[in-house]
Amino acid sequence: MKSFKFPLLLVILFIIFILLYLNYPRLNILAGYSAKNTASSVFVAGRTLAFTDSTDNNFSPINLTSDKINSKEKSASGSVFGLLTRKAIYRKGQGCVLIGNDFNTQKTFLVPKRTRPNIKSSFPFGNKPQEDTIFKNINYQKLNSAIESMFNPINKTRAVVVVYKNQIIAEKYGPEFTKNSKILGWSMTKSITGTLFGILQCQGHLNVFDKAPISEWQNDDRKNISIHNLLQMNSGLEWEEDYNTISDVTKMLFLEKDMTKVQIDKPFVGKPNETWNYSSGTTNLLSGILRQQFDSHQEYLDFWYQALIDKIGMNSMLVETDMNGNYVGSSYAWATPRDWAKLGLLYLNNGNWNGEQLFDKDWVDYATTPTPTSNGGYGAQIWLNAGNRYPDVPKDMYSFNGYQGQNVFILPEQEMVIVRMGLTKNADINLFLKSIISVIKN
Repeated sequence: MKSFKFPLLLVILFIIFILLYLNYPRLNILAGYSAKNTASSVFVAGRTLAFTDSTDNNFSPINLTSDKINSKEKSASGSVFGLLTRKAIYRKGQGCVLIGNDFNTQKTFLVPKRTRPNIKSSFPFGNKPQEDTIFKNINYQKLNSAIESMFNPINKTRAVVVVYKNQIIAEKYGPEFTKNSKILGWSMTKSITGTLFGILQCQGHLNVFDKAPISEWQNDDRKNISIHNLLQMNSGLEWEEDYNTISDVTKMLFLEKDMTKVQIDKPFVGKPNETWNYSSGTTNLLSGILRQQFDSHQEYLDFWYQALIDKIGMNSMLVETDMNGNYVGSSYAWATPRDWAKLGLLYLNNGNWNGEQLFDKDWVDYATTPTPTSNGGYGAQIWLNAGNRYPDVPKDMYSFNGYQGQNVFILPEQEMVIVRMGLTKNADINLFLKSIISVIKN
């Protein structure tokens, strides 16, 4: 009997080894997502491990992982059946980052310089509570009803903020969330990255129609790719943006040390200005191009906050970096819904913030011009409704959009900014926006 059990045990161990070998890349990404999301939720957003596991990490296949927190060293680990474990750490000023076994946790790192919140001015130009303003042309009962419809178990909405003529006219938060809760914007971060190019262009420091300054491209046809092509996701370069499998984007976010370089190595699958392809790798490449505009890494880190984020009072915002200290401009900005609304207001006001012009109105026109071959759906790191994605919403509406239903909608004609943040894209956004717009009486 013993002689039979030993070969059987070897067979079982061999099967386990094969399964682990074949699924290692997938397990690596699952554990990485869970560790990173847990660390950021706890140490950036101030949530509990229990809440994070029951909400943000409670979907297939991420719910196969188990997570632990080390409060003393400010780290989180994610493990898949104990077969593979990943670790993420918190760094002051840079947020949380997944690390590898060779990462030196004792190495010093730079911290971006921040400015203090303006507590003397009212929203939106400061962080003092806004003065109560009642607009006679707003049907508040209808407005509150429209917002209430977004908060149900199916929609999983966490926050809605409606701003009209620079004033919050309604806001609501889900359980465990308040106006002070930081929420991950995911790909809304791309619009932050794009806006910084508008600011640099307004300052006369670059021209987005210049060729992309990528040395690796100078000896082949990729040398013809412009910054403009990258901003419009229209470079013609190969990229797979699929969060449900092992793809370019999941490998970048959960395996790479330097996320600004991943898109550089991709070959052409089309032609610049003729092949729109949504790519988080492209936005992180843009983050790397921003780094090239400064003499030091400290200046690069400071610029994001001094020129935009803190400049318009998004003081709650934190943009996380990769292991090499580059901003993950594609995905990792955290802020309160009110502060996300401020970015929308900056665009609604054509780049003018309380009398200071951060970028020209021409930049708004540029950023909201449809990219060729995007079917009217995309501009420069901004989503558009020119292609009638939302049929009951004005075509001039544009938005910052992120994974799992993060949105900032800008409606120029209605002088409105609408923020909706949640955990699912199941919500009927067309009906929601139509209902909000209808509260304005003619």
